Amino acid sequence: MLSAKKYGIAIDLGTTTIAAVLVDSSTGVAVAAQGGLNPQRQFGLDVISRLDYAMGSPGQLHELQQLINRELERICTGLLAAAGVVASAVGQVAVAGNPAMGHLLLGLPVATIAKPPYRPKDTGAHRLLTTALGWQLELPLFLFPAPGGFVGGVTVAVLYGLGLMEPGYSMPEPAIFLDLGTNGEITLLAKGKLYATSAAAGPAFEAGNLACGMAALPGAIASVALDGAKLLLKTVADRPAAGICGSGVLDTVVLLLAEGLMDSTGGLCDPAAVSSPLGNRLQEIGGERHFVLYRDARKLVSLSQTDIRQVQLAKGAVRAGMEVLFARGGITAAEVAATVITGSFGASLSLGSLKSVGVLTENMIENAMFVKEGALAGAIRSLFSPVASVETLAGSLKIIPLSGTPLFEKAFMAQINFPSNR
Repeated sequence: MLSAKKYGIAIDLGTTTIAAVLVDSSTGVAVAAQGGLNPQRQFGLDVISRLDYAMGSPGQLHELQQLINRELERICTGLLAAAGVVASAVGQVAVAGNPAMGHLLLGLPVATIAKPPYRPKDTGAHRLLTTALGWQLELPLFLFPAPGGFVGGVTVAVLYGLGLMEPGYSMPEPAIFLDLGTNGEITLLAKGKLYATSAAAGPAFEAGNLACGMAALPGAIASVALDGAKLLLKTVADRPAAGICGSGVLDTVVLLLAEGLMDSTGGLCDPAAVSSPLGNRLQEIGGERHFVLYRDARKLVSLSQTDIRQVQLAKGAVRAGMEVLFARGGITAAEVAATVITGSFGASLSLGSLKSVGVLTENMIENAMFVKEGALAGAIRSLFSPVASVETLAGSLKIIPLSGTPLFEKAFMAQINFPSNR
């Protein structure tokens, strides 16, 4: 086993998924990678559900803490075994997660973050040995700071990974940074200042709380298109359809709008009143109207009216959050000169779909770029840099709360509908 070299482990601790890499510190090359679903999902697909559970009793908080720490230890052990590296060769484990995930990892009381005004118990970075978290494996761990509200280590890591603290860094301004996931974190760089907020999008963008929703695993419908009168479905790994993931959901919503099967308020139309050849896919199932994507003798995959409402709430919250930041930065959406979309889910999306459902405007589409693993890239960068620079970046963020603010509520109501194509 290798021990002479020093290695680092970078972890993106997401609400839905976890991604981790073992990096050779001398070369910066990833020598092993692992990932998986966050095991806390059984107690809620969104952070609020998990925080509610954690507040039930100290034992329930400890249960959530144990779940995630056991999983991270399993992942780190697997990385070391895959690369033939001993624990003593690891100089640091860098973990980036949203504030809720950080609290649950450390076992911190969650009451202050679970209720308005949603303030983290501790906004600073944490340095500790993993044995303090109950691991058998002893590794030095650095948890990214959580600047405030639900803006946490993910946002800091994404910005850090893009090199915002590097001398000579340059990006067209104003620039908007979007991490589209269960905890939608949004940052605006305008007039040299950084404004950040978090929109409670819930798991709809990742299909987590939808009737036939699933993660982007084999069998998930990932894209939906129309060829004449034929519906074309593409699934992950080309497996038989087992459900639908976030990118497939947005494609379906765009198709429903384009074909006149759904109006701009999100209401699925009466099949007798539509001219589209797909009208026969609008069916009543369990007393609710659905759009049927796939059906065989064993499986039915559809998008229900309730599912569409969940997507509306998510897109409305994200876009309203963006509008609040634009107002604070003294700009309009039309002035955005750079759009950076990150997150494992965000990077799988079609820019056209994001425009069609009303998340992005035309100018944002024209200047958009995807960073598939932005938080992971920032965690990796921190392995080779003074961690003080991470904390400096976190301290430069101006956190803008959304809950209960009239501007957000007004923007949300204005953004809740889909753009009209008619």
